[in-house]
Amino acid sequence: MKWNRIARRIRVPLGFLLAVVYLWLARPMLWSIFTGLIVSAAGLGIRAYASGYVRKNEELATTGPYAYTRNPLYLGSIIIAAGFALAARSWAARSWIIAAILLLMFLAVYLPVIRGEEEFLRQRFPDFAEYERRVPRLVPRLTNSAGVGGSFSWHLYRQHREYNALAGTLAMVFVLAAKLWWLSR
Repeated sequence: MKWNRIARRIRVPLGFLLAVVYLWLARPMLWSIFTGLIVSAAGLGIRAYASGYVRKNEELATTGPYAYTRNPLYLGSIIIAAGFALAARSWAARSWIIAAILLLMFLAVYLPVIRGEEEFLRQRFPDFAEYERRVPRLVPRLTNSAGVGGSFSWHLYRQHREYNALAGTLAMVFVLAAKLWWLSR
């Protein structure tokens, strides 16, 4: 079995395990929680915007945020993770480990998943090769790649249950705030 298939299967359970380790290592301060929340909100916005454009396995998404990066959902997730690293004060004391774990998880799990998804898209959609040539994998281009047409769909946002990312983020912020309160007693 290819690693990208294994990575796809383990990424969610590994994410929950990482959340436990994260909460154990985090040493939040009020300012770090707010700073991290602002950064995470940007990632949530990108994910929400992207989910309203993607029709999984039906058509190749090339408009909206997909005109700037082939993987806006993963880009949003990376930004959310960076926000949580800030919220935990990942550079402080032993908490710097959080940033290293997040980077390792991206390189070992998410990058192979992205490559596997692109392999699937290459086989499924003949236009993917041209799209791949014009639009970067992750770091967005500053100009639209001429992905015209299409519009944001609240129906797709709800269908993809993207509101779960918001709920999860708010739950983690609540737990960080509770940990801050507990540590300051």
